Amino acid sequence: MRKMIAGTVLAVGLAGFAGAAEAKGCIKGAVVGGIAGHAVGHTFAGAAAGCALGRHQANKRQRDRDTTVQTAPAR
Repeated sequence: MRKMIAGTVLAVGLAGFAGAAEAKGCIKGAVVGGIAGHAVGHTFAGAAAGCALGRHQANKRQRDRDTTVQTAPAR
């Protein structure tokens, strides 16, 4: 019963973070985090943390690319 309630709470909580096709980094991070979390008994927490970290890294890479393009010397 606790797992069902925890899963429901997690699903509802994560639904608030769902964006329109903004899954860059989230899928890969969730898979890796889920596997790592499963090894220590916290699969869903690992997947959620992996998704958040993967999304953060994707945003950081995108910011770096945008900065590089903007500071390119003009001809």
